[in-house]
Formats: sequence, C-alpha cells, structure tokens
Amino acid sequence: MPPWWCTNRHQQTIWRAYFGETPMVPLVRERWETPDDDFLDLDFLAPNPENTMSAPPAAVLFLHGLEGSSQSKYILGMLKKTHAFGWHGAALNFRSCSGEINRRPRFYHSGETFDLDWVIRRLRTRWPASPLFVVGFSLGGNVLLKWLGEQGAKAESLIRAAAAVSVPFDLGVAAHNIDTGFGRVYGQNFLPSLKQKMLKKAAAHPGLIDPAAVRKIRSYIQFENEAFAPLHHFKNAEDYWRQSSSKYFIDGIRLPTLMIHAKDDPFLPGEHLPMKKIGESRWLFPEISIHGGHVGFVQGRRPWQTSYWAEQEILQFFSRHKT
Repeated sequence: MPPWWCTNRHQQTIWRAYFGETPMVPLVRERWETPDDDFLDLDFLAPNPENTMSAPPAAVLFLHGLEGSSQSKYILGMLKKTHAFGWHGAALNFRSCSGEINRRPRFYHSGETFDLDWVIRRLRTRWPASPLFVVGFSLGGNVLLKWLGEQGAKAESLIRAAAAVSVPFDLGVAAHNIDTGFGRVYGQNFLPSLKQKMLKKAAAHPGLIDPAAVRKIRSYIQFENEAFAPLHHFKNAEDYWRQSSSKYFIDGIRLPTLMIHAKDDPFLPGEHLPMKKIGESRWLFPEISIHGGHVGFVQGRRPWQTSYWAEQEILQFFSRHKT
C-alpha cells in the first residue's frame, strides 16, 4: 500500500525528483571514447574500504531514463545501496546526458543498444571475476530489454541477471499518455531540454535539421515525429516505436530478468503490459504492484522517512542470482 501522504500515481511519480533527498555517493567519472569517434561518460563507485569479502564482489551497471543522468536521484539511490553491499557499481550517461553534448549527429533513444552492448563488454573485461548485473529505469529499461532480446542466449556469457523498472514496453502508448491530460505535464517537462539538444545538433551539424522547425514543436509526439525520428533514421514516430518498443523483443530473453512495474504507471498503465509474453517466459520475473507510479514506489510512514520498494527488490533478486 502507498503511504497516506503519497497515494496517487502522479504523487508517486514526482515525489522523489522534487522532494526526496539527494543520496550522497562517492563517484569517480570516466570518459570513454567510443569506436565511432564520440564519447560516453560513466560514473563509478569509489571502492568501499569497509568491504572485507574474500570473493570478488558483484558489479551492477545502471541505466537512467529519458533526459535523466547518473545524477538522477533514483540512480544515486541504487548506487548508494550497491555501495553499502560492498559491490562495484557504475552508471552510464547516455550520449548528451552527462552535462555535455556529444560529438556525433545522433544522441540516444529508446531502441539504441550499440552503446549498451559496447559498455557491457568493456565492463566484463574490467571486472572479469565478478558477476555482472544491469538495471534499467524507464527508457533505460526499454533499451536493456531490447538488448537482452537481441542477444538471446549469448547475453548469459556477459551478465548474470537483469532488472527493468517502469519500462514503456509500447513506446507509442507511452508517448500518447504523456501528451494527453495531466500527462502533458511530463511531456512539457521533457521538451525544453530535448529541443535545446536538437538545436545544438543543428548548430554543430549544419543542414542536419531545420532549427526553425524545432523551435515550433509544441508536443512530445511532434518532437518524436519531426525531429527525433528523422535524426535517428526512422521514417516517422510510428516507425521508431515499431522498431524500438521492447514488447517486440522480450520473448527472446534468455536470462533471469526482474520486471518491476506499477499498474497505475501514468506512462504505461497496467492494461498495456505485455503480460501474455511475460507469462509464457520462464526467464521473466514480474513484480507488478497496484500502486507506485512511474519509477516511484515510495514508502514510509512520514515524508521525511521515505524508502523505495524497488531498490531492495532489485538487490535481493541479484543476490539470489550471484552464483
């Protein structure tokens, strides 16, 4: 049950971002040059001096959501708990999300899995003896599930298990929901930074996209259709949704994957979950709550004494799959 002071889907969704404390975590940033002459910024947990485990600690990679970053509070919260466990941890900033625009014309999107694959393989060599896990939130969860479906049984040689939280399995449904009714609050929240990034791309790569057209965009779907999709070589928004929605890939997953979702998620309500495919797979472990909003799952008797249900569920799931 949600706490009395945070009951509905929108309260659950916005509470942490606007009112929750910012977890303090010791992080070290590394910039990795990518094979296509771009860069990715990753933030790594500093070693925990209290870690006395004789066996190599587990390691977890975290993926943020749309216009988030490694500094998003839900990422910092997971990193803090991972640090307390004595495990390795890293948070990937998708291209353009680390505070500096990336060099290449493209940036990131819900179906772009090349960077994730490249990062996982590098981490596998960095921590060769550690069981490696990956957690994706919202857009990051969609990217993760799509990658897992693409890899199939081959993913097992790279990671031990995965967790995906509040995934927009159907990107078209999610886009319409954040452009409709109260959902427009979310869409209008994303638009300014997305348009700013697109204008920076137009300035850095003349002829890539019409900046005047970008400035006229007024809705999230319009942005996806007129700017985001063509920049990433999709015909339009519907083509992007069709090629990138994780619901088309989850039947290919072949390693233990926890799926945390709330039926009252304002982006993708419970009736749109691909439960038939999920139920048919022995690899997928759904934890579907009635309440929780989008990447919320806020708990606590008082607003100043909060906890987040998904965090503990994820680490317990990984602990069961360490060996």
